[in-house]
Amino acid sequence: MSLIRAIERRFGAASFQNKMVLSMLAGIMFISVMIALVARWILVSSLTDELEQRGKSIAHSIADRGGVHILDDDIPQLLALIFDEVRLQERRHLISYIIVEDQEGTVLAHTMTRQLPDELLDHKLAEEGRDSVRLVRVGHTQVYDIAAPINEGLYRIGTVHVGLSKTHIDSLVSKLRVAFLGFISGVVLIAFYLSHRLSRSITRPIHDLTVIADEISRGNFDTPVKNSDGNWDPTQCPAYKDTDLPCWHFDLSYDQTPGHMADEYRNCNRCLFYRKRQGDEVVQLADSFRNMVWSIRLYRHRLRESEEKYRSLFDSGPDPVFVVDCSDGTIVDANPRTEELYGYSRSELKGMPFEALAAEDGTVCAQQLDGEGGCAYFPKVIHYRRQGEPFFVNMHACPISYRGRHAIIVGVTDITEMIEKDAQLIQAGKMKSLGEMSAGIAHELNQPLNAIKMGSEYLMMMQEQGREVPENQQREVIAEISAQVDRVSEIIRTLRGFGRKADMVREDVDVNRAVQAVLSLLRRQFELDDIRFVLDFNEVPPILAQSNRLQQVILNLLTNARDAINDMSSPIATKADRRITIRSGAADGHVFVSVEDTGQGIPEHARHKVFEPFYTTKEAGHGMGLGLAISYGIVKDYGGEMHIDSTPGRGTCFRLEFPVHETGASKREGHA
Repeated sequence: MSLIRAIERRFGAASFQNKMVLSMLAGIMFISVMIALVARWILVSSLTDELEQRGKSIAHSIADRGGVHILDDDIPQLLALIFDEVRLQERRHLISYIIVEDQEGTVLAHTMTRQLPDELLDHKLAEEGRDSVRLVRVGHTQVYDIAAPINEGLYRIGTVHVGLSKTHIDSLVSKLRVAFLGFISGVVLIAFYLSHRLSRSITRPIHDLTVIADEISRGNFDTPVKNSDGNWDPTQCPAYKDTDLPCWHFDLSYDQTPGHMADEYRNCNRCLFYRKRQGDEVVQLADSFRNMVWSIRLYRHRLRESEEKYRSLFDSGPDPVFVVDCSDGTIVDANPRTEELYGYSRSELKGMPFEALAAEDGTVCAQQLDGEGGCAYFPKVIHYRRQGEPFFVNMHACPISYRGRHAIIVGVTDITEMIEKDAQLIQAGKMKSLGEMSAGIAHELNQPLNAIKMGSEYLMMMQEQGREVPENQQREVIAEISAQVDRVSEIIRTLRGFGRKADMVREDVDVNRAVQAVLSLLRRQFELDDIRFVLDFNEVPPILAQSNRLQQVILNLLTNARDAINDMSSPIATKADRRITIRSGAADGHVFVSVEDTGQGIPEHARHKVFEPFYTTKEAGHGMGLGLAISYGIVKDYGGEMHIDSTPGRGTCFRLEFPVHETGASKREGHA
């Protein structure tokens, strides 16, 4: 078994050409051996039978002619007859002896010069006087002894023995075997030569393809590929030289509908490079391989050009770009701009966790994987420089495959300067609003101050008149003074909070409290303009925003509603509907706040422009057109939406929607 396995291993390791040669040679050898065995059996048997028949013919010839000499008892003539038969032509090599016996077995004549062996004399005729053939040993040689009867009429008068030399017969068989084996050997040699030439001719194209495939697998695509027309150069293909030109055969964008060929494909309609010739399987394989090499070269050239183009964009881009490995969240590549903005070298950035640059929004891969797998936009997030200095950026993240790994490419734009300008603009808007609210605020402060003054004067008057203040009245006056002081403190605290410069931070905010804070500043002033509020507050979950900025949005909406109502009707019009309705609630994972007025409304052609900066429908000098633009930006910063529903002549409703901020506990409750 080990020998068979060794042969199988050696055969498996042999080349295709040697396998073909060995297989063909083994087949020829097997057929030759079988032919040799069959032919040997046929030829040797035929030759032996033929010689035996010749021996029998000689014996019967002697029996026919020697019978007269036996009857005449003429022994000398009988001897002359048998010696003549032995010496006739080539019989002297074949016939070893001739012996004639009478009916009783007495030897009458023979041609032997030695004593007759007993084994020879014991050989008798077969039953009923038929011929008998026996292999006997005479001295050191073997002889086929043929015994034939000598008859005279119906009576047998003797027996003749003809000895055929087995050595001579074997010599003839050996000559025949040598001749036959020589013929077979010649056939095998010719077959081996032809099979070698044939297998070499068949396997030569495959060998050439193997050599070319090895070169291509090593990255050498410049190895020449030959065809019937000579060397084949794919760089002459028009689609190879012009990468903007699509390939007729390989680009899937090609419209295969007959009669609808795109114009750019007409240049390659008669392609000289893609061929499928008629021929055997090897020819078909060579053409397919050539076409494959052409396709690989074409798209490898395009891929290299594309990679160089995007690498140039990656390195020369004005904004920082990171490639983040999603398996561990580390940075695997970064462009040179990252060094300038973050203060790290590129070698330091590679391998650094992306969370080290963006502590709050660094898990871009997790957020990307939680989505639908497309690109994501993260506005106004905080990143940190090497020294820990924070700055604001807009961040785009898109999934890519980077060197076989699932990764995210992150584009970052520094917007710190824009954030500062927005903050200044918002602060300026606040100061403007505070100025406009000063009269109402003064009136709002005047009421508790008057109550405090009245209470204190009452206590002072009772003391000057020497009258005793009842204990229950004294307690009520002091309690009222304390409540009014608290009211003044609350107004001042609200003013200070509203006037403070808002930081770009996110916190849990109750929208109802933000609206109420603004109303505490505006309610009295609006009531002086005969504008009444209708409030419909419902319990809402918190949203992720900044209360100060949200108050700015509500303030802008309310002041716009007041202006719209004043444009629609006069405060002295007794029958005018001067009303602002504020509703809040939660539905479908969102918190909404709507501000609806009974003003003149917004024309349909102006609704899509009201959020544009410096666009206003107010008269000159009554607004710069920045309030709604700033409000819209603030709402978008917190992932919200702002919708308008307006009917000219009947009023406008602004609806703000913010996603509910799900904390860890609320998420668990939701899943439970």
